[in-house]
Amino acid sequence: MIEQKDLGFEQAVLIGIINKNQTADRLDEYLNELAFLTHTAGGSVSKRFTQRMETPHPKTFIGSGKMEEVKAYAKTHDIGTVVFDDELTPAQQANIEQLLKCKIVDRTGLILDIFAQRAKTSYARTQVELAQYQYLLPRLKGLWTHLERQRGGIGMRGPGETEIETDRRIVRDKISLLKKKLVTIDRQMATQRGNRGALVRVALVGYTNVGKSTLMNVLSKSDVFAENKLFATLDTTVRKVVVRNLPFLLSDTVGFIRKLPTQLVESFKSTLDEVHEADMLLHVVDIAHPNFEEHIESVNQLLSDIGAIDKPTLMIFNKIDAYQPEPLDDDDLTTPRTTKHYSLEEWQQSWMANTHGDANFISAQQKIHIDKLRELLYQKVREIHITRFPYNHFLYPES
Repeated sequence: MIEQKDLGFEQAVLIGIINKNQTADRLDEYLNELAFLTHTAGGSVSKRFTQRMETPHPKTFIGSGKMEEVKAYAKTHDIGTVVFDDELTPAQQANIEQLLKCKIVDRTGLILDIFAQRAKTSYARTQVELAQYQYLLPRLKGLWTHLERQRGGIGMRGPGETEIETDRRIVRDKISLLKKKLVTIDRQMATQRGNRGALVRVALVGYTNVGKSTLMNVLSKSDVFAENKLFATLDTTVRKVVVRNLPFLLSDTVGFIRKLPTQLVESFKSTLDEVHEADMLLHVVDIAHPNFEEHIESVNQLLSDIGAIDKPTLMIFNKIDAYQPEPLDDDDLTTPRTTKHYSLEEWQQSWMANTHGDANFISAQQKIHIDKLRELLYQKVREIHITRFPYNHFLYPES
């Protein structure tokens, strides 16, 4: 499959494997996401390469025949970057770089690069820098190619290994300093959260690029940066929202993604603490995405990992204006009807039943059903507020 070539963008090819845990359809979806990540990072995808393997090759991730195919294509089409859908080991990355003679990036490195581009505040830059150094440390040997290992024989002894160890020590010291800096910032962030008073806290969560920042702008009447790219927002933004006469705090957090690098989960702990300490979550979903149910599972898995899965949650299905069910020919008796053929009304009935009525179908951009969402938010926030301050219920009428 040849992708659209964008002039002025760095030309790249994508590589993924099909195995028992990753079907061809699922890999296609992952590579679509990887292509979007590549575009967000400033690249243009020229071609995709896939191979069916039980397990990745321990030395080169893909087999030698497929590697030769990639090498020939990269040389013919002047490809500068090869992107792998899974995280490569340091040895794999070094071996592949030597074979292909071009830049090798895995999914983790690509996401880290995007985060580095998107980090605007000192806090976000510190978090990303820590994650980058943690990712870099085991790969120093492969990257510092001018520092050769000591070899035996006359005239072949040198200080190379010592220089590599020095570089490793510098990186380890940098990691230690960044961790200490983040501990200090974490304390400051915890103090800020503690100083917000008794207002109910509501956090927007969801897969990246589902429209959280756009919804934040609509509900809070603010102008949080929103763009149709992955990870447009890294820094947590908190706004005071008033529905009728009831105030509460609404926070917009970093978007989640499948295979989120563990380095980022660790370094963005304080950002995720905003979710952990919220009284209620608004789980925003892009219903127009063909695999939005997998996105929901990915987000729920990360919420479970940080101990926030049991929080009161409103499911918000965004982008209903862009939803298109997959057409099914009534005369075709061989193709089974699946959820991909569901109408919007069928999804509404399904999720209203699954969430006991706590599901909303909206378009934040077109402001469709926003008033209905505001009303439900008022009721839910009011319940939490009255539980906390039972003597204030008369200030906020039920209807």
